[in-house]
Amino acid sequence: MTDFQKAREELGRRLRALRMESPQGRLTGTALGASLGWPQSKVSKLENGRQTPTAEDLRAWADATGHPGAYDELHGRLKGFESHIRSWRRQLARGHRPVQETWNALTDEARVLHVWDSFAVNGLLQTPDYARHVFESYAALQKSPRDTEDAVRARMDRQRWLYQPGHRLNLLLWEGALRAQVCPPEVLAGQIDRLLGVVGMDTVRLGIVPLDAVLRLPPANGFWIFDERLVITEDWHAELWLDDSDTVALYRRAWDTLSQSAVYDAEAQRVIARARRALSP
Repeated sequence: MTDFQKAREELGRRLRALRMESPQGRLTGTALGASLGWPQSKVSKLENGRQTPTAEDLRAWADATGHPGAYDELHGRLKGFESHIRSWRRQLARGHRPVQETWNALTDEARVLHVWDSFAVNGLLQTPDYARHVFESYAALQKSPRDTEDAVRARMDRQRWLYQPGHRLNLLLWEGALRAQVCPPEVLAGQIDRLLGVVGMDTVRLGIVPLDAVLRLPPANGFWIFDERLVITEDWHAELWLDDSDTVALYRRAWDTLSQSAVYDAEAQRVIARARRALSP
């Protein structure tokens, strides 16, 4: 069982206790559900840790069970475990732009980034056309609101970070990301040309891990390390925000290990150019 699931079950037990100790007398799950306009199954799922409540759910529960003062405690528990698991369903409920703005604020606070990208070109180096196709693909998958142009503008705004003194992007990129046609060939060609121009930037250290490199670790998922204090990685269902020191150190060791297979500077340009030529007839 994951720490997230354990925390959700503990919250469920607390919700059950509030229901059982209602000042109006012990409430049944059916009666509580009826008072809130919920199916009884929702009450059961919340109490058994099979569904994550929203902040609004917790407020309604605290009020309906006669414990309005318990809301702050319940909400604190929710924030505690949701700060680590951020589901795409919830994050994308209003589209991609709010997510991008959260990332912009987070990046603005950082000075040094260590990033491993194994599936797509990093957002700090994307062209607008490439970003547009990436957002469209994920919006279709997640069935989220289409706010593509707003999301693209927000992502492009983040790239100002690269031109501010004292910042450093240490980026490792799997060559497969240069060849993945997640967009039309002409868009990918423009994106690769953008990367060729990045090699040698003062604020960017770009390493390419060639497809034929000897790997000391499997490529696995991409991740970001912010100033050695926070790691963000993602899967199909959610982002994971990880801030305990041991986990951050683990991801940094993974980054250092992957970097041993990377090439830089002129050799990196040769690998990028090779991917560019592969797009030509």
